Amino acid sequence: MAEERYTRCPACKTVFRVTLQQLAIRAGQVRCGQCQTVFDGNAELVPVIPSNRRPEEAAQEDALGPATMTLRVPHAASVAPLAPSSVASYDQRFAWADRQRRRRRGATIAYGIGVPLLLLLLAGQAIYHFRDLIAARWPVAKPLLVRVCDVAGCNVEPVHDIAGLSIEASDLQADPAHRGLLVLTATLRNRSSWPLSYPYLELTLTDARDQPVARRALPPTEYAGGTAPLDSGIPANAEVPVKLFIDASATSQAGYRLYLFYP
Repeated sequence: MAEERYTRCPACKTVFRVTLQQLAIRAGQVRCGQCQTVFDGNAELVPVIPSNRRPEEAAQEDALGPATMTLRVPHAASVAPLAPSSVASYDQRFAWADRQRRRRRGATIAYGIGVPLLLLLLAGQAIYHFRDLIAARWPVAKPLLVRVCDVAGCNVEPVHDIAGLSIEASDLQADPAHRGLLVLTATLRNRSSWPLSYPYLELTLTDARDQPVARRALPPTEYAGGTAPLDSGIPANAEVPVKLFIDASATSQAGYRLYLFYP
């Protein structure tokens, strides 16, 4: 049997059973199987602890640390030592944990700042997109929206809601006093509870088979008259009379269609 020796880890004071052959393999460099410390096994050799130690010897051995005789298996001492750069010290572990805590704290701060900013941006986009409706439903907010738009380069206009408008009545007749001239009369009604922007009128002249022979888009400036408050829109639950003369001398028609739309 190979001659056995005992070496003690300088870090955790655990005693290992080793052989001279094991110590000779790597010039005495061994790794502690308890705390993974790499040390010189020859330099840390300890004698077998006899049962009849003198008091002064016992005091000297006890000063080196507890002689833990729960011995590790021999192969634990024969593991090749690690390179210094790959051995993580306790200070490195603490530094890594501190970096992780700083990263988590930084992420928490970033979320705490970023989420409210995103919500504010989302609210700003919603206000910008629905500014006309907001001004119509809450008139007290309109002056502020107008001032904001003066800076942002936008406009606060009456709401564009074609579903809130209707043509209550319309008629297209030839003018008896002028050949080829048609007279269009209609009544536009705002059925909403807030002002709506003046729409465009699309007049389509049709033949006897109801096929289009002419089409014309009429802006508010043509049919509403010069005194109509176009910037304010059609008031809530109000009607707008329309009377327009159409030159149809170049066409022959048997009927017409009239629609409302926003460009």
